[in-house]
Amino acid sequence: MNLVEKINKLKKEKNAIILTHCYQNIEIDEVSDFVGDSLYLSRAAAKTNADIIIFAGVYFMAQSAKLLSPSKRVFLPNMNSGCLMADMIDVNNLRQFKSQNPDIPVVCYINSTAEVKAECDICCTSSNAIEVVRSLNVNKVLFAPDTYLGKWVEYKLKNVEVITFNGFCPTHLRIRVEDIENARRRYPDYLILAHPECHSEVSKLADFVGSTKEITEFAQKSSHTKFIIATEKGVVDRLNRDSMKNNQGKTFVLINDNIVCPNMKCNTLEDILYTLENENNEIFIDTNTAEKAKRSIEKMLLLSERK
Repeated sequence: MNLVEKINKLKKEKNAIILTHCYQNIEIDEVSDFVGDSLYLSRAAAKTNADIIIFAGVYFMAQSAKLLSPSKRVFLPNMNSGCLMADMIDVNNLRQFKSQNPDIPVVCYINSTAEVKAECDICCTSSNAIEVVRSLNVNKVLFAPDTYLGKWVEYKLKNVEVITFNGFCPTHLRIRVEDIENARRRYPDYLILAHPECHSEVSKLADFVGSTKEITEFAQKSSHTKFIIATEKGVVDRLNRDSMKNNQGKTFVLINDNIVCPNMKCNTLEDILYTLENENNEIFIDTNTAEKAKRSIEKMLLLSERK
């Protein structure tokens, strides 16, 4: 029995599901029940009757799954799979940031720990950050931890000052203006699709800026057939696989060969099997923190439901 067969057998025996973020190693999709961005995965898991959730992603994502499925047991296959951006801010940093800018609402990017979410007014994703900030109907907001997503929101809204914490995604910051310029020269008939975690000057040069989900949907629905993708390699791998599988005839090129998140690639099929067998690396969040953090997510979800 191979790895995939062993994992699928244990999933059935233990009533488990596997969630896989689209930056993960693509072979994990073979055992996955859901593949996508982090909030989608956590919401999808909450609607299932699974007893166990294995989250092939990074630590804050597994925490979010636990927040939305408190009665389920949530596991992270490899505890080294953290998020460098999320690690740039903790509760003390955030409290200091707030004290320096008092009486201003705080918007918290989903790419943060439960402890940080618990100290914020409302959560957001890269898909809905503009909508969330607009909904507050104020002229100033604090935004943590990603300065570039926050400044992208400010650039798009024009009339709101977004005061950002100085966090960033090291993987997306490897994408430089020169990469965009080189891609334009080398692939003049390709559209460039970028993630808003990229440097502001990179985002402004792209043909489309959106979350991983939005990039994927734009590329799949577009009548255009050639794309440069300015986000993590896992998105390109899946777009090319699906294009070939569905005979779409579309081509996707990674903006730069080094746009790989090492933390996202920590999880392996071997890790997943070991976690299923031994039920190690379980995620726990204390009740008080969980209640507050979940509230910031629920405020965001309520906003989306009102649309």
